[in-house]
Amino acid sequence: MKRLSLQWRITLMTALLIATACISMSLLLGYSGRHYMDRIGTSISAYSETVSGNDAAQNTSDFPDTAMLAPNSDLVIVIDGAQAAFTASNWLITAAVTLLSAALAYFVSGQALRPLREFASRLEKIEPYNLSDQNMKLPADVPTEFRRSREAFNRMLDRLDEGFRAQKQFTGNAAHELRTPLALMQAKLELFSVEHPNADAETADFLCLLGEQTERMAEMSKTLLELSELRSVPCEDRIELGPLMEELCTDLTPLAEKQNIELIYEGNAMLIGSDTLIYRLLFNLSENAIRYNRPNGSVHLSVREEAGCIEIRVADSGTGIPAQYRESIFQPFFRVDKSRSRQYGGAGLGLALVREIVSLHGAEIWVEDSSDRGTTMALRFPKMRNASRECGDKGDTACNRPSSSH
Repeated sequence: MKRLSLQWRITLMTALLIATACISMSLLLGYSGRHYMDRIGTSISAYSETVSGNDAAQNTSDFPDTAMLAPNSDLVIVIDGAQAAFTASNWLITAAVTLLSAALAYFVSGQALRPLREFASRLEKIEPYNLSDQNMKLPADVPTEFRRSREAFNRMLDRLDEGFRAQKQFTGNAAHELRTPLALMQAKLELFSVEHPNADAETADFLCLLGEQTERMAEMSKTLLELSELRSVPCEDRIELGPLMEELCTDLTPLAEKQNIELIYEGNAMLIGSDTLIYRLLFNLSENAIRYNRPNGSVHLSVREEAGCIEIRVADSGTGIPAQYRESIFQPFFRVDKSRSRQYGGAGLGLALVREIVSLHGAEIWVEDSSDRGTTMALRFPKMRNASRECGDKGDTACNRPSSSH
């Protein structure tokens, strides 16, 4: 019962209640009908016997009238047949009324629960970037039972929006303030290394470690600042994805050659969005595919148009992502293997930035396939977007992820 929807629960409970009432009524009516039919039959039989006795006394013929001898047996048969027909029709009517009532209960409960379904639909559409959208809030014309829920829900959205704004503002301010001292530290370290070329091995290793960690912190601050400023980037560029992937592969060739990774790209499509952000999105995905790949492996980028949408896939030949981490990898600072991520200089923000860019373009991203033979990241963008829209608005065409890819 717990696995059934609320509508089916109401339907089954209503049908059970109606069936119980109809069965009770049928039993009472059946008992009453049979009782009164028996009384009618008994009265008619007694009357027939009286009439037959009077006629027999007056009849002087040697042969009795056979029509007057059989009314009792015929009447019993007729009454029994009427009782059986009455009982059968009574049960048929009970079943029909129960089924019809259940169907009506399902329809009526569906109409009554429509506000609840609309509420659930709004919940599914809520994202961090659209908390301030008035269309996400529940309207005033809701049933009385939902008014308190409406007020609480709308206040919750306001609080969440305020919290996310404060968090992004703090992150942006902190990243901005860190850039200057980190740049100064990097400059000082480089200057010290130049001025002391004959430093001993221990000092050289220490300076190298400081330089790597300072560079890592500077890169992290840069990414955090980008995350906080994404909303201000216009999404009005007409992007031809084929040349963009060609430029991307050219830029990543030096990194790929270090591990002897083959870069392959195919397909082309026109996308409306931010050229800078789409390039960064594909760069981060491809860079991860190269860094966490096997030696002598490959990275395959492909683009195709399907059902009014643009699908982009980045496939590698790496070791794969465990099933329990396939949603968590898009969280900030999350790493599947912390030791390897630190070895490659990762800060755990690359895929978080990717998810933000995807959301701002009204698109989707998910791990389509992952095994010990490699991982395929899939993206789905609306094909047509109004160029006047800002990042964060949904496109004119909604694209949904296929159910098989969840």
